[in-house]
Amino acid sequence: MARRESHSHHPHHHQGTHTRFEDEQIEEATESSNLEDPMCDADESTIGQDKAIDDTMCEPGESDKDIARSFELDDSVIGSDKTSADYYFDSYSHFGIHEVSVPLWMLSFSITSVMHSFYNYMISVEMLKDVVRTKTYQNVIYKNKFLFKNKVVLDVGAGTGILSLFCAKAGAKHVYAVECSHMADMAKEIVEVNGFSDVITVMKGKVEEIVLPVAQVDIIISEWMGYFLLFENMLNTVLYARDKWLVNDGIVLPDKASLYLTAIEDAEYKEDKIEFWNSVYGFDMSCIKKQAMMEPLVDTVDQNQIVTNCQLLKTMDISKMAPGDASFTAPFKLVASRDDYIHALVAYFDVSFTKCHKLTGFSTGPRSRATHWKQTVLYLEDVLTICEGETVVGSMTVAQNKKNPRDVDIMIKYSFNGQRCQVSRTQYYKMR
Repeated sequence: MARRESHSHHPHHHQGTHTRFEDEQIEEATESSNLEDPMCDADESTIGQDKAIDDTMCEPGESDKDIARSFELDDSVIGSDKTSADYYFDSYSHFGIHEVSVPLWMLSFSITSVMHSFYNYMISVEMLKDVVRTKTYQNVIYKNKFLFKNKVVLDVGAGTGILSLFCAKAGAKHVYAVECSHMADMAKEIVEVNGFSDVITVMKGKVEEIVLPVAQVDIIISEWMGYFLLFENMLNTVLYARDKWLVNDGIVLPDKASLYLTAIEDAEYKEDKIEFWNSVYGFDMSCIKKQAMMEPLVDTVDQNQIVTNCQLLKTMDISKMAPGDASFTAPFKLVASRDDYIHALVAYFDVSFTKCHKLTGFSTGPRSRATHWKQTVLYLEDVLTICEGETVVGSMTVAQNKKNPRDVDIMIKYSFNGQRCQVSRTQYYKMR
């Protein structure tokens, strides 16, 4: 997975794109973090409800084996068989290393414990400073104390323990904060310093391996979402904890997550970062271009780039779903809102806390306040010349990578039959 640098010279990154929180701080008294700026019109998406589309390109009855077989066709591309586990030890083979002007050690996991600790620290800082994320969780807990009072809470992937601290302050009977990284040691100290040692028990280890001192919990809370919702996520761990410890009428927070798709114009950036490999100082390096096209980009997309409507692909009910439900095939139909070019599809997600007194949640979409998840950009091989009202139809298949289940394989089938352009293609992407 590549990440786009945030330079001011990028034509689509207008002033303020990355600093919008400076003038618009989220107060504890606000109702939600950023859902007041809806990404989709009300008739195009609804929280907790999938939108059905008639499209022969999508076969909803596909099994997990069918989905897995869909990704066995593109191993001819050099490096296409690598996963994030391979990059752990071989970070230099990641194409982005060769163009991003930051130190190598900051772009890859280090195999030393010191670098691991520093990486965990950087991740914790990034998430805590994500005001949309952290304030939403805080508001959910503080404004719904009736859910937490005298309840036993399990915090899955606790990190610094911030969610556990919120729960304890809201009146939880006891909170078990489970964290498998070295950050658990820091969380214990943080809990102690803030005077919650009698309410919060920090447990270092994997959820699948620990032994809780209690048979059941009333609430499971977790910030499990990854880039593209499902990349390097902790969803299966949350589902494991749910099935093992949650009481029958227990609550999972958040309990709904929805994945969306839209299309953008992004000519100059694609030319700079993708087409660049066609001729590098007079040499053909297009083999790298093929790999670069396969790696989705994580970055903030300016809302002015959006060319079409947004399409709800999948809604997951965390309180009921099975682990295999995270692999799916979903149809899409994107309708152009203006005459323009389409260079890429963009995916993002929303999460919802539906058990609250008032529906609460946040969006990671381009029309909402920025989060550390940003958006996921999938570049198309074709440039689509589209006129207002014309449609791009297709399907997206998402599955766990067979070698490393924390990685995500994506297949997009799309077709377009417009006045100025006709295309039908299948593309493969690997988030790793």
